[in-house]
Amino acid sequence: MKNTLYIFLVALFSMLTSCTDVVEVDVPTADARLVIEASLDIVKGTSGMEQTIKLSTTTPYFETEEPRAVTGAEVTVTRVSDNAVFVFEDQLNGEYTTTSFGALLDETYTLNVVYNGETFTATETLLPTTSITRVTQSRDGGFLPEALELNVYFNDPVDETNFYILRYFEVGDLYPTLFSVSDEFLNGNEVHMFFEKDGDDEEDEFEPGDIVDVNLYNVSETYYNYMDILIGQSGSSGNPFSPAPVELRGNCINITNADNYPYGYFRVTQTDAVTYTFIEDEE
Repeated sequence: MKNTLYIFLVALFSMLTSCTDVVEVDVPTADARLVIEASLDIVKGTSGMEQTIKLSTTTPYFETEEPRAVTGAEVTVTRVSDNAVFVFEDQLNGEYTTTSFGALLDETYTLNVVYNGETFTATETLLPTTSITRVTQSRDGGFLPEALELNVYFNDPVDETNFYILRYFEVGDLYPTLFSVSDEFLNGNEVHMFFEKDGDDEEDEFEPGDIVDVNLYNVSETYYNYMDILIGQSGSSGNPFSPAPVELRGNCINITNADNYPYGYFRVTQTDAVTYTFIEDEE
């Protein structure tokens, strides 16, 4: 009986191991598309003359290499009111820069990118942004008991429709955290936003000495909608009730070949910037 059982187990093991085959699946890949990272940020109190636009192409999903830098393109931004043209010079690494951008509030600007014989374009208006009035820290306003949080305050202008993006970047992190805010129910009031690190344990929480850069942007409604979807999709990982991610296009279009549309967004915004360092709690 024992010999019979032994033979049966050996046979079963052999069957299981012999059934392990390598299955190769052909994963469909799309043609590479142009990616335009054109965020022209003008910090309050500065001229905003130095600006950078980044161009790259998409890579297949399962490839681990970085996006491919695009060189040899022609990149310009035109101020519509007086047709002033600002040329962005090719740095041969995917970056195109200028040191003479003419940033004027409430003016409309048009981006033009000529690449591989096709022209990509987008238009945005440079909106003034309200100022951050104060930044504080606390432990009693967030979701985690006793965790440090950052409080940002600003006043929303009366009788205006405004859309905001708040950007938090802790020095040492790889990526910033973004929040989208509409004044639909806040018009004309003081707006209070808090930022608390969402970690699995106390080691992920803010500590005294941590430094956070805060940027407040007043943006167009189209950019707000774009970022609202992007923020929602990036923060929905692992949530079984979140909607399925969708292909997200920005405001850049291909006027030569509409089917070869690019990814990315052209944004021209003023921003108020504040840097905050967490301190020891007062006794």
